[in-house]
Amino acid sequence: MISVGIDVSKGKSMVCVLKPYGEIVCSPFEIQHMEKDLEDFHSLLQKLDGEIRIVMEATGIYHLPVLTFFHNKGYFVSVVNPFAMKKYAKDNSIRGAKTDKLDSIMIANYRIEKWFKLQRYEGDEETYAELKFLGRRYRYYMELHVKALQELTHILDHVAPGLKKMFNSWNEASGKNKLSDFVERFWNFDYVHEP
Repeated sequence: MISVGIDVSKGKSMVCVLKPYGEIVCSPFEIQHMEKDLEDFHSLLQKLDGEIRIVMEATGIYHLPVLTFFHNKGYFVSVVNPFAMKKYAKDNSIRGAKTDKLDSIMIANYRIEKWFKLQRYEGDEETYAELKFLGRRYRYYMELHVKALQELTHILDHVAPGLKKMFNSWNEASGKNKLSDFVERFWNFDYVHEP
């Protein structure tokens, strides 16, 4: 029974490997979310005897590279709701400093205590969360795009009245905005409005 606790941050994680009764197999150490670091850690885990289970908190999108890597390698990986982990930490910790190293130890202990209760990650929930995130980003960038077009047409109304009537704004075939393309290419044009 080997528990791997991973405290995930943006681009890196703190990892701790424990056996029951708090026996430390690997003291907490940091890995980057890069293929080489993950492969090196995978090689280290392959040298250990016993069933290995990995646990990490859901952290929006930051845990996805680590989760995907170890899930694809066939490990039993559990992703825990941060509120459950926070409650566990509150119930089982001594007041004091909070560090990534201590968090990785606490997460590994959580895996040992919940060895038979935690579910194996299956993927649908994370895929849905990632799609939701991508959908939000798409809407955000579309809003920026629309605002930029509105500002452009407002400026053109003052600088070159009547110019936008010369263009059908959206070209369905190419997905391009002709007015924006014109201004980008001929940004220094002289427009003479004839009455």
